[in-house]
Amino acid sequence: MPDRQRMKTIAVYSLKGGVGKSTFAVNLAWASAVLSSRRTLLWDLDPQAAATYLLAPAAAARDAARDVFSKQVDPADLCQPTAIAGLDLLAADPSLHGLERLLFDLGKKKRLARLIENLKKHYERVLLDCPPGLTETAEQVLKAADILVVPVVPSPLARKSLDDLVETLVRRGGSHPPILPVFSMVDRRRKLHVAALESHPDWPFVTYASQVEQMGTRRLPLGAYAPQSQQAAQFAGIWAAIERRLAQS
Repeated sequence: MPDRQRMKTIAVYSLKGGVGKSTFAVNLAWASAVLSSRRTLLWDLDPQAAATYLLAPAAAARDAARDVFSKQVDPADLCQPTAIAGLDLLAADPSLHGLERLLFDLGKKKRLARLIENLKKHYERVLLDCPPGLTETAEQVLKAADILVVPVVPSPLARKSLDDLVETLVRRGGSHPPILPVFSMVDRRRKLHVAALESHPDWPFVTYASQVEQMGTRRLPLGAYAPQSQQAAQFAGIWAAIERRLAQS
């Protein structure tokens, strides 16, 4: 049985889509389960269900992902094993398109945090693949997560976009968990990307590669089919940085 004192929640969040958010969530969840040998749950909260597509077992979802929040379904009943030992998935499904309205009507700002608390007896790490944007779900995430991993596409305005995010989160939620910005889809052939890396040498990054795109056809984390790749090592390094931060909190 997992040690309840060690259970932590990591949210992968971005204001906008198209930044590799689900790719980060899946690969970090793999690192948690395989590299850290932690009992891990990836909870897909994004109605686009990209993480679910990459990890979902053959069985179809029960179209009950939203009902977890109204307490009609126990989240533990929806957690499914994946092909990765030690990694379970709480899948997204079409019902999540109505989640924002449900959360607004419920008015329970810590509902997600309470649900995660009830999963402590099963898992040491819960990773949240969050929907993009400033939503009711985002406010729930702020109260549930121990750390926010924020993928950022390299640009001269990367620092400003992150500062704007922090300002917005504070304004909406009053406080926020520690933030770990990470550069996503880095292409060193592009001068703007190189300049962004030089401006923030302390930000972890993952370089662009066709091997990462192959996740969509292989439906596996990168570490499962290309463990020797540079990008697999980069994701592993980011996970190690997350673990260090969680250990300090």
